[in-house]
Amino acid sequence: MSTPTVAVVRDTATLTRRILLHWRQRPVSIALALLFPVLIVLMFRYLFGGAMAVPDGTYTDYLIPGMLTITMLFGLESVTLAVTMDTAKGVTERIRTMPVSGIAVLVGRSWADLIDALAGLAVMVTTGLIVGWRPEHGLVPTLTALGLLLWLRFAFTWIGIYLGLLLKTPESAVTVQVLVWPIGFLSSAFVSPDTMPAWLGAIATWNPLSSTPYPTSLILNADLISLLVWLRAVRSM
Repeated sequence: MSTPTVAVVRDTATLTRRILLHWRQRPVSIALALLFPVLIVLMFRYLFGGAMAVPDGTYTDYLIPGMLTITMLFGLESVTLAVTMDTAKGVTERIRTMPVSGIAVLVGRSWADLIDALAGLAVMVTTGLIVGWRPEHGLVPTLTALGLLLWLRFAFTWIGIYLGLLLKTPESAVTVQVLVWPIGFLSSAFVSPDTMPAWLGAIATWNPLSSTPYPTSLILNADLISLLVWLRAVRSM
């Protein structure tokens, strides 16, 4: 590794540690953020799940891959808010006056968010197991699906970083928090688009977020044939 690369990695690790130390000072807010998706799972599983008809399997098997995806989406609003708060408080500018790589400020944020995503996935997988979901086809498909979800979160992280730099103030970041909800619910995460009115189902199908729950479910169920068909269909679009 060249000296500049080593310096960037060192600076990134330092700034990631700074974020993690700040999180340690806010255990209640971190715990609430991790447990909020659990509340959604319990609500859909036990309040609405009895009314949900799923052709193959149970609604729990349908819900958990979608909820894992929604959990990754929630990272978009948290990163956007964190970046705007650092900007508003002058933290970003103070760090840039130090002998620190400029890119390390952003990469450190993305590393910290991936750690947060890992914790969120751990909580959601545990919740899924408690409510009856089972990844029945072994460790490799399960880890592959979780890797796909982390890749999605990484993309959302950088979108959130960009929006945070663009919006600059925590007040304007609220618009992102508001938009996350319709984007998340208007997808295939909770119900199949086939059950929606035709025009709404078309929107849900084309929602980029809908591209993750279905292949995640196929990987978890080791349905490789359907996964290959899905990939071929995506490539032909």
